[in-house]
Amino acid sequence: MEQNESSHHLQQRLKPRHVTMIALGGTIGTGVFLGTGPAIHTAGPGGVLLAYGVIGIMVYFIMTSLGELASFMPTSGSISTYATRFIDPALGFAFGWNYWFSWAMTLAAELAASALIMKFWFPESSSLLWSGLFLAFLFLLNFLSVKGFGEGEYWFSFIKVATIVIFIAVGILMIFGIMNGEPAGFENFTIGEAPFVGGFLGTVSIFLVAGFSFSGTESIGVAAGESENPTKTIPRAIRSVFWRILLFYILAILVIAFLIPYTNEKLQSDAVINSPFTIVFEKAGLAFAASLMNAVILTSVLSAGNGCLYVTSRIMYAMAKEGQAPRFLATVNKRGVPVVALLATTLIGMLAFLASIFGDGTVYIWLMNSVGVTTFIFWLGIAISHYRFRKAYVKQGYSLKDLPYRAKWYPFGPIFAVVLCSFILVGQNYQGFISGHIDWINVIASYLGIPIFLLLWLGYKFIKRTKVIPLEECKIDLNKH
Repeated sequence: MEQNESSHHLQQRLKPRHVTMIALGGTIGTGVFLGTGPAIHTAGPGGVLLAYGVIGIMVYFIMTSLGELASFMPTSGSISTYATRFIDPALGFAFGWNYWFSWAMTLAAELAASALIMKFWFPESSSLLWSGLFLAFLFLLNFLSVKGFGEGEYWFSFIKVATIVIFIAVGILMIFGIMNGEPAGFENFTIGEAPFVGGFLGTVSIFLVAGFSFSGTESIGVAAGESENPTKTIPRAIRSVFWRILLFYILAILVIAFLIPYTNEKLQSDAVINSPFTIVFEKAGLAFAASLMNAVILTSVLSAGNGCLYVTSRIMYAMAKEGQAPRFLATVNKRGVPVVALLATTLIGMLAFLASIFGDGTVYIWLMNSVGVTTFIFWLGIAISHYRFRKAYVKQGYSLKDLPYRAKWYPFGPIFAVVLCSFILVGQNYQGFISGHIDWINVIASYLGIPIFLLLWLGYKFIKRTKVIPLEECKIDLNKH
């Protein structure tokens, strides 16, 4: 392994099909398979559709902002690099380390989830055995080459996409009575308090759930740095975001709402056997529905873990190149893999996982609570970076016609995203303040990610004496130093 980090570089080996499937798979996580049931039980079908619709629109705007940035300036640093160049290096530092920490902790969560999933089939097996095997497998995928990561993500995502498409097709046939009985009608959609259960606050309570379901979509910005032709592949992937959201979430929720009443007690559980997907497939006569969904959710978990290792290693590499992380983390081998950054994240993710199974898991719980709001912090950073980039781009005399991809809803899109992200960040645990008795432990845990981000930002700003970069001094050209 070469120790001089400048001797090797990341390689643009991700093909268009890899980038497209990374974009597709980034939207589909365990949230859609396990999280939609409890959400419908809490807010009703109408509340969930509204919450997912509003968050979906916001994510679409964020992705168009990211599309403009990533197609013009493809870099594995993504939000860290963009904030450093177009807002303030202190914010770039805070966004970068926050992003890395979030994905490293998510790796630990996915390892814990993979062990639980395997216990569905092998209840007496060791959690350490399965988590260790899966971590070794994912490490090898990323260690071999960026193409190894891309191929793994392609097939993981393909399985998730195929499951959603089949679920929607089977569900529509059942709704119209073509498959397995009488037409469903509107009875389940309007039963009891439905379609809106709990009123406005019930719907607002699902905003954070919906946001977590869409988390990971921004990882395509990191992949842009190693795409074969980012000026074409990134815009193509971004343009499909809205339709992905419509197809995978809105239609899936509609199918669940028509076929399963929100009053069904099974929807309260996030267990695989009580997943709305399992319930619908069982209604369709698929006897092994639970095992099938368990296998699909395993691929979803492995996909997330694969993405965790990829994103964290590239963010750490990019920050080391910018001087915002130790330089040795920028070491790249001859296959274009930032091996030191990859090893560092793998070890830290494994240590965090061990914290979840030894003792009472208190350290792990607080670590996970600290990353609960980070998705919205990233999205806030993307929106602000895009707003500043476009202002600087025009201010410095560049023509909008030369942009490979232009976000059509500028400036409304990024402004809408900033307002909504800020609203959710502030109001995420409003229940803790209106119950009459404030549960300070729960409130602190919910908001822990915000002071950590502020500490990183203001600490770096104080030490390095950074300032907000004037628009005319922003580095529009990635190679301009």
